[in-house]
Amino acid sequence: MPHAPAAHRRGLRPALLAAVAATIAALGGALLTWPATHRADAAPATFAHPGVTVSRAQLDFARSEVNAGAQPWKGAFDQMTASKYADLNRTPKPRATVECGSYSNPNYGCTDEREDAIAAYTDALVWYITRDERYARKSIELMDAWSAVIKEHTNSNAPLQTGWAGSSWPRAAEIIKYTYTGTWANSGRFATMLRDVYLPEVIGGSNSNGNWELSMMEAAIGISVFLEDRTSYDKAMARFRTRAAAYVYLASDGDLPKTVPSQNLDTRDKIVKYWQGQSTFVTGLTQETCRDFTHTGYGISAISHIAETSRIQGQDLYGTDVGERLRQALGFQSKYQLGAAVPSWLCGGSLTLGLGPVTEVGFNALHNRLGIAMTNTQALTEQNRPAGSNNLFVAWETLTHGDNPG
Repeated sequence: MPHAPAAHRRGLRPALLAAVAATIAALGGALLTWPATHRADAAPATFAHPGVTVSRAQLDFARSEVNAGAQPWKGAFDQMTASKYADLNRTPKPRATVECGSYSNPNYGCTDEREDAIAAYTDALVWYITRDERYARKSIELMDAWSAVIKEHTNSNAPLQTGWAGSSWPRAAEIIKYTYTGTWANSGRFATMLRDVYLPEVIGGSNSNGNWELSMMEAAIGISVFLEDRTSYDKAMARFRTRAAAYVYLASDGDLPKTVPSQNLDTRDKIVKYWQGQSTFVTGLTQETCRDFTHTGYGISAISHIAETSRIQGQDLYGTDVGERLRQALGFQSKYQLGAAVPSWLCGGSLTLGLGPVTEVGFNALHNRLGIAMTNTQALTEQNRPAGSNNLFVAWETLTHGDNPG
């Protein structure tokens, strides 16, 4: 049975609940009036830290719930600490050149890089929740090892690989730099690594399947926050807004999905081919739905992570078409992931499922904060708790975002 929301468990005063309800109503109304008139894609005048995907308030909430033994957070924390990523005996495996081909063939450092980055983030989370300095030092050890060695990413999957690892590194670094009271002597070298090795590989985007560019922009935006690079933040956010609109279809887009101008998808036939042969477009369908749900989940997850980082930085994307596309994409995919019959017009009547642990961030923002009913997404989210890691760039989101008001 789903647990009671934290607000109800804590018995907030009626006046405060009324104020929260009024705020939710106001924000929910804003979602219906996109596009917003404010610059929701602009870098903040002052960056908030820690501010990549998870905020200090969210970390504090998770810490308090875990320490109180409350569910699902305690179970999510136990899952995380029992994983290979929290092993204090982990030995980093950096390489000067990480070479990744299609589907990680060849795989020279690809898995090691991604998993060391997730481990650094995992250790940073354990540090924050337990204040056990061994985990902060292990996170630093992993980041230092890679920043001392890596020079480049090569082969066909280099942009995607860089995006995946480059999404996890700044999450770890933000927590350590801005919450750990000990010394991180090589933080400057780590920043140089992000600036010189990772950012140039992702900032230019990609014309491959949409999950590539979305993950690359997630990395670029997270790196920009850590570096406090407003120019790169704005460039990546603008590219993200274009790609998100071209990745999730809304009926309001017209007869055909939106496109990315550089891809020259200037005919219906070209668009249908790019959308995996799907010729009937309905709200919530994504560019990769008919490919498989796993890659679709990568794209949806990146959209949610960028929207969350933007929110932490004080800029509302949930109140723009990004929020509506995220809501509809989550609902559409969740419905079929839960077992709904696939109609013949959708992907030839057959779907390859496997959405992954990607629903917590968007569900928390849209349902819990904005008060939007999301029946299918809620059912799938609660069914999959605690959400673990996809071993690429998603990790521990029930812990960090499950029913989190921060």
